[in-house]
Amino acid sequence: MAVRVLTERQAAPAGDAVLVSVVIPCLNEAESIGQCVNAARRVLDNAHLDGEVIVVDNGSDDGSGVLARLAGARVVDEPRRGYGSAYLAGFAEAKGAYIVMIDADLTYDFAEIPRFIRELDGGAELVMGNRMDAVQPGAMPMLSRIGNPLMSRFLNLLFRTPISDTWCGLRAFRKDILPVLDLQSTGMELASEMVIRAARTGLEIRELQIALHPREGESKLSPFRDGWRSLRLMLVYHPNFLFLFPGAFVGAIGILLMLLVFAGASLFGHGFYIHTLIGGSLLVVVGTQLVGFGLCGRAYAVYQFGDRDPAFERWGRRIRLEHGLLLGLALMAAGLAVGGVVVAHWIARGLGSLAEERITILAATLIIVGVQVFFTSFMVSLLGLRRRDRAAA
Repeated sequence: MAVRVLTERQAAPAGDAVLVSVVIPCLNEAESIGQCVNAARRVLDNAHLDGEVIVVDNGSDDGSGVLARLAGARVVDEPRRGYGSAYLAGFAEAKGAYIVMIDADLTYDFAEIPRFIRELDGGAELVMGNRMDAVQPGAMPMLSRIGNPLMSRFLNLLFRTPISDTWCGLRAFRKDILPVLDLQSTGMELASEMVIRAARTGLEIRELQIALHPREGESKLSPFRDGWRSLRLMLVYHPNFLFLFPGAFVGAIGILLMLLVFAGASLFGHGFYIHTLIGGSLLVVVGTQLVGFGLCGRAYAVYQFGDRDPAFERWGRRIRLEHGLLLGLALMAAGLAVGGVVVAHWIARGLGSLAEERITILAATLIIVGVQVFFTSFMVSLLGLRRRDRAAA
């Protein structure tokens, strides 16, 4: 189980402490950044929320940072380009107990901020906006209208998240969950990483319906690039889907092919079954390697990154390093024994042509799979050292 660092919910800060930090990433948004800062300040004042407005200048060359300062924002310079880089810099500078994320292009109504704060006051730890039922004409390209729901459903399928609009740019969260989220992404995929990490660590996530307005200025979104980076992150965060399930499927097909060859070799010509056996052996080796990658990925997520995976931890308590090592050694020993028989027959025949191709391929497969199992067991155990060290402390 993941160790939650959250102990009790923060109350509204006392005295002159800041309650809300509105963080706005900005890259060449001179047409709208002043309006955004003024709108944020006005909404905070009208709602009697002690707050600050932080604009993260992400390398603008159109004077956006200067305009933001003139409008009353605290400007943080982050020269490393990227949606995630900008937000991570803003989060590090935020003083508020609550952080509101909102874009600088006027696509979101700043008047929605108090609604999000009320949800945080009511116990939510991450509050997401959902734009998909109120997209105004011209506010979202058709490609995004189609791709966003599909990608959101895929993410929900993989991680069992309750979110309908994973990439909404208006969201709010409690600052004290940042150590739990441990965000790393520097691009647009930060949006999905936040949802994945929040879901996996058991945070309280809520969603509010909001409207999406046509943007001011030029869009920085690249649907294919940003979509691929988000998909890549989802797959990396789900090693079962990326490695374990495909590996198990490929390995099972390989085993089935090899069994069919040995069971019915006499029904087919020599060329057919030997090539089928080679193909089956290849699938078994590749499948075993993928399953090993998947187990290492799950071990890293659970032991090093704090993800919760009861099934993996339950099996981890039952199957120890020694079990994997013994299985690997047994497979290698079986392969060497079968190979030894082949070599003995080969020597007895005067070192001529090797007639036992099927047995040779089987022996090689057993040895390779045994080596993979043996060293994968060590790798999974090494990844678990940090968890055991924490438990001992």
